[in-house]
Formats: sequence, C-alpha cells, structure tokens
Amino acid sequence: MFIDSHCHIDFPDLASHEAELLAAMAEARVTHALCVSVNLADFPRVLAVAERHANIFASVGVHPDYEDVEEPSVEQLVQLAAHPRVVAIGETGLDYFRLTGDLEWQRERFRVHIRAAIASGKPLIIHTRSAAEDTLRIMQEEGAERIGGVMHCFTESQAVADAAIAMGFYISFSGIVTFRNAEALRQVARQIPLDRILIETDSPYLAPVPFRGKSNQPAYVPYVASMIADVRGISQQAVGEASSASFFRLFSGAIPADREKAA
Repeated sequence: MFIDSHCHIDFPDLASHEAELLAAMAEARVTHALCVSVNLADFPRVLAVAERHANIFASVGVHPDYEDVEEPSVEQLVQLAAHPRVVAIGETGLDYFRLTGDLEWQRERFRVHIRAAIASGKPLIIHTRSAAEDTLRIMQEEGAERIGGVMHCFTESQAVADAAIAMGFYISFSGIVTFRNAEALRQVARQIPLDRILIETDSPYLAPVPFRGKSNQPAYVPYVASMIADVRGISQQAVGEASSASFFRLFSGAIPADREKAA
C-alpha cells in the first residue's frame, strides 16, 4: 500500500539489522523501497541490498555533498545503470547549504548525471538545498524534461514545485512535512496534483513525528502519507495508492515484487 521512494538502508546503522527493518516494513504495509546511492565506492552495497530482496530497488549516483570522491563519467553511470535492479540515476543535484566556496564542480557533476539519465533512459533523483534557482536552470539547460524524475525530500516553494512538475518531475515529501514548523511545506503538499506526489523517509534521517530525533526507517513512511492525507482532506489509503502508482509510473524499470515472483 505504501512505497518508500528514497531511503539509505545500506548505511551501516540500518544494514546491521536489515531483517528487522524488512519485517517492520511488511507489518506497516510498506511493500517496496528504493535504496539510493550517494557515492560510487558504496554503490556495490546499495546494489547488493536490491539483489537480495525483490521488493528493494537501487539507484546509482554521487550526492552533491560528497567532496573528494571519485567523479562519475556519463559512460560509467550508464554502464552501472544497465543493471536490471537499478531504476534511477542519483541522487544528484546541488547543495549550497553545507558547502561553500567555488562549487562549479558540484554543478558539473549534476550535468553529468542529467546526461547519463537521458542516455540510460532512467529517471533522475534530484537533491536541492539552498540552490533552487541554479538547480532549475541546469535542469532546463541540460534538457532534464526529456527524462524526468523526482525532486526528493522537497522543502522548496510552490513556484519551484510547479517549475519541476512542468518539466515532468514528481515531488517527494519526507518526514519534514510532519514537523511543527513546516506549515508552508504542508500547503505545497495540499496544492500540487495528487498524481505527482511520492513519499519517502530518507532514512536513517528525518524521522517523522512522533519519531522525530530517532533513527528513521522505511516502516515510518505511512506517517508521511497520513500528514499529506490530513492536509488534503482525503484518506491515508488514497495517498498510499496514488503515490505507489506514481512510483511505478516514474520508475518504469521497477517490477513489483509479486509480479517478479510470478514471472
């Protein structure tokens, strides 16, 4: 009923109790999750999680916060994305909050990921923080609308959401939408089309209320759905069903676990 469209369950603090995490997911009716890559060195462990479990998918990419790591090439990303368990390129994007100075390397890395996504035919997972103007500009310059994707852990304005949606992107909400000081974000969640919404945990980070301050996990994504349901005046089930349908529409390479087992 629910899908965690962005998590990092390969990170050591979650991977150490993988079986418990998956059991909690099942109990919470979280049917699938996308384990997202943050650098090339750790990509093999991301892929290994997806290879072990039919209901977990993988992405490949290098997060904009990671300095002094191996820079991917378009060709390398395309090659790694050819694996059938890899359904997206990213996470990629711009982050001017944590890093300062000359960040042209970050912008060039972002361009490489967009080009790889277009070449591979797999959608983008975009991270943007304190960099919305440049993020949208580079998306437009590189033709990101040709492949689409998701603006993950969205915290920007309605105008930024509208611009991304106009380029064929989805908007993904995390536990932040449940935070007391996130009223402006809740208004965005209320206004954008339901069929453009994804939900995520970004675990182990950003646990939703009532778990704020604790380690996050995919089993908590229904709390994100509940808050979106509340602000829209619809049921949690409606949000879960719509966001799950959107997940498989966007990540077309992701085969539902029950269908894969049947095959």
